Amino acid sequence: MDEVKERELTLVTRKACFGLPTACPSCLPVYIYLRFAQVPFDLNFNLIHPDSDQIPYVESGAYVAYNNEKGGVIESLKDDGIVDLDSELHTVPEWLSTKAMIGSWLADAVMYELWVGSDGSSANKIYYSDLPWPIGKILFYKQMHVVKQLLGITKDNAERREAEIYRRATIAYGALSSRIGEETFFFENRPTSLDAIFLGHALFTLQALPETSVLRSKLLEHGNLVRYAEKLKTEFLEAGSSSSSVPLFHSNPSSSTPRRGPSNWSPKPQSKPKREKTEEEKTFRRRAKYFLVTQLVSVLIFLSLVDGSNDAEVELDDDDGEGLGYND
Repeated sequence: MDEVKERELTLVTRKACFGLPTACPSCLPVYIYLRFAQVPFDLNFNLIHPDSDQIPYVESGAYVAYNNEKGGVIESLKDDGIVDLDSELHTVPEWLSTKAMIGSWLADAVMYELWVGSDGSSANKIYYSDLPWPIGKILFYKQMHVVKQLLGITKDNAERREAEIYRRATIAYGALSSRIGEETFFFENRPTSLDAIFLGHALFTLQALPETSVLRSKLLEHGNLVRYAEKLKTEFLEAGSSSSSVPLFHSNPSSSTPRRGPSNWSPKPQSKPKREKTEEEKTFRRRAKYFLVTQLVSVLIFLSLVDGSNDAEVELDDDDGEGLGYND
């Protein structure tokens, strides 16, 4: 992969909002990981495939590392020898268990708050605000149904599962607070993928979740974790953001679609938009129309399956529409 190392990488994520370079909780750790590694990369946004599990992905020429392959983008970059911040830590039990706790207990808590335990405003802004309102709303309900299945939430156990999710998040924050103390990083006084994953989680929780968020309030109870997030955000995400080697993000969002195989797409230039790019506009419109049609079909299939299932746990009625969860 030496030829990949010599080329500039392109990271494709969901869009920026809430004061974050990308507000997607899956994309932000990858962005931070590349910033930690001081690797030059371009950042582009995908606006027409909000529910693609391939996003985020990194590409360079014919090389592509997708989120839904080989354990995610960060693991792919490490396994392929492109960017590895975790050398000599792969076999350290405490490092492994701490990283697993963040990737399971805290990831579940964010997933719950984003899709079930809130009014859905953060999720809609991140994923669906560029779609027509009816499509975005139905896709939100569809994803909420998927998340409830992943977390094992039913009508009978909803309160118990919510309590368990927050109990585990509380334990995780306590353990992380004790581990970090007043140090800059969790292990060996240097950034690793563990720091990238937790910093992404912390910044998303503090900035993208509403002030009424239970998870946000639990994180704020640990001042050293908040200081950790603020310090690293200042040093790695804000300081030097004007650097030409590692740009913070491009002002023009990308409508590129996830691809398989060799890539023939290059990052957008930094010059001002030119009105004569009519072919690009036509391509975008064609992709957008195709996306909307496919989503409508998938939604209709989804609704028919839910209505026809005897054990479906989510009903698209007033209860879900008004509460969107179990925080009543």
